[in-house]
Amino acid sequence: MTDQIERQLESLPAAEQRVARVILHDPRTAMGRPVAELAAEAKVSNPTVVRFCRSMGFEGWSDFKLQLAASLGQGGTPFVHQRVQAGDTGRELVHKVTAHSIEVLSRFAETASQKRIDQAVTALSRTVREGGRIECHGVGNSGIVAQDAQLKFYRMGCHATAVADGHLQIIGATLLQKRDCLVVISSAGRSQGLIDAMELAQRQGAMTIAITASGSPLASLARIHLAADHPEGYEEFSPMASRLLHLLVIDVLATGVALQLGPDLPARLLQVKRNLISKRYRTG
Repeated sequence: MTDQIERQLESLPAAEQRVARVILHDPRTAMGRPVAELAAEAKVSNPTVVRFCRSMGFEGWSDFKLQLAASLGQGGTPFVHQRVQAGDTGRELVHKVTAHSIEVLSRFAETASQKRIDQAVTALSRTVREGGRIECHGVGNSGIVAQDAQLKFYRMGCHATAVADGHLQIIGATLLQKRDCLVVISSAGRSQGLIDAMELAQRQGAMTIAITASGSPLASLARIHLAADHPEGYEEFSPMASRLLHLLVIDVLATGVALQLGPDLPARLLQVKRNLISKRYRTG
């Protein structure tokens, strides 16, 4: 979670930056203090501390402290990230790559903003109920995640599409309406094409959800930002960890939407599954 604070530091207002620096200087001590003491040390008002917590995606100081404690290993699982090296054996590669992926997913479980998850699930559920369209955008590896998102929502009976082509993303965003929802997946959150498409979608009145890194232009632009942060490491070799994290976020959203859509959905999903059996290979 301290990594997330550092990434967002420069994008925060000056007063909130002072709060962030006090926390980063000694996070274990900071999380044991009441709001008034933390505000006094940072030389800001009590409401500024609360605003800082909300900028980070939490309801207030109490919620923030719980997540900070979890990320520091109190009640959570500590991990040590090791870089892969040219001389690593197959066994070492398996261990390091697996440990890195577990670390990324565990950090998300410990630090994800419940408020923003709830907001995204509610927005997507409303789009499905109103017969709107869920458009999923991504480029490169994130485009594969967008296809997974399309499949999950399409199986629920929603008009869902996945778009990886930049020109089609602009066209699709232009055609979105108020009842529609644009979900953008991006590792760095700095693709100009994705940013342009999101700006267009917002001008059309559509809900916009970004699954991307904290402090990025895309995160700042989206109406709902779901932080998908991962430590620097060997992403230059294989961006698998960030892709797994994005897939996990999509799974969380799809599960939440399925639960909100009520008792009729499981029967529909079962019918889809049964009808797909005919596509399986049969012997004899």
